[in-house]
Amino acid sequence: MWLLRLLAVLLVVGVGVCGVVYIFTGDRRYLGYAWRGLQAGVIFALLVFALMFVERLAIIPA
Repeated sequence: MWLLRLLAVLLVVGVGVCGVVYIFTGDRRYLGYAWRGLQAGVIFALLVFALMFVERLAIIPA
């Protein structure tokens, strides 16, 4: 679980850095990097949540 938290923090920092670089340079390429990173992060989070949900369904109550 600590690895997922670390990846989430790195994603937020990366998107933030791309946003700041875009503000300072005006180069829209960094805005695209931030958007793609955000999309990848949301997709990854949804996959992890789906896996946790399926795991919860697979547990047989005793």
